[in-house]
Amino acid sequence: TRVALKRDGVVLDLVPPPTKVNNLIFGRTWVDSPGEMIMTNMTTGDKVVLYFQPCGWFGTGRYEVDGYVYNAAEEPKILMTGKWNKSINYQPCDLEGEPLPGTEMKEVWKVADVPQNDKFQYTYFAHKINSLETAPRKLLASDSRLRPDRYALELGDLSKAGAEKSNLEEKQRAEKRNREAKGHQFTPRWFDMSGEVTPTPWGDLEVYQYNGKYNEHRAAVDSSEGIEEVDIRSIEFNPWQYGNVATE
Repeated sequence: TRVALKRDGVVLDLVPPPTKVNNLIFGRTWVDSPGEMIMTNMTTGDKVVLYFQPCGWFGTGRYEVDGYVYNAAEEPKILMTGKWNKSINYQPCDLEGEPLPGTEMKEVWKVADVPQNDKFQYTYFAHKINSLETAPRKLLASDSRLRPDRYALELGDLSKAGAEKSNLEEKQRAEKRNREAKGHQFTPRWFDMSGEVTPTPWGDLEVYQYNGKYNEHRAAVDSSEGIEEVDIRSIEFNPWQYGNVATE
């Protein structure tokens, strides 16, 4: 993922740690993210490398994060440590990665407050971006807020949520087969291929760049007064290029 900061034009590149889902068949399902997270300042060459400790027996090491901020010459400059579910601290360090004399550990980030007794354990921000109450006018049919599996999960119907998720995955596979059979090339609507390829732990990946067309779409919708208000729940989730081809 790449983000360009509007204020100063700095471009940040983020490679997250891998995600591991445990006990899919038996026991209590839980998620762990062991491995490295690398955020690189593409403008200056500086980067931060954080290692997410794997969860050991009886929860040993779970949530723990350690790492360094490096300059463009790959020299460690700042030591970072903490727990990703609580807070992260930092301290200036020498070239060996040891804390500099006369400095102290300071908090640089802490987890935001979360709603009490929330069954989804979402933050307020996560609730906001997933809520239909905050959805824009004339919501795109491909908006993930309309996914039937997510709505079933929201209602607490885990069985239906699982079935709907499997149905969506089969539609996705069917669409890919149809596209390949027709010899078509998938073209994103809101992103353009940059021509750049970047290395990741999952192999070399092509880089897509936001083309600004969604901003134009939203501006046109928001400035229009002739849009009929509709019940968002009545909009069918439809991200498909060829319609429903799952049964073909």
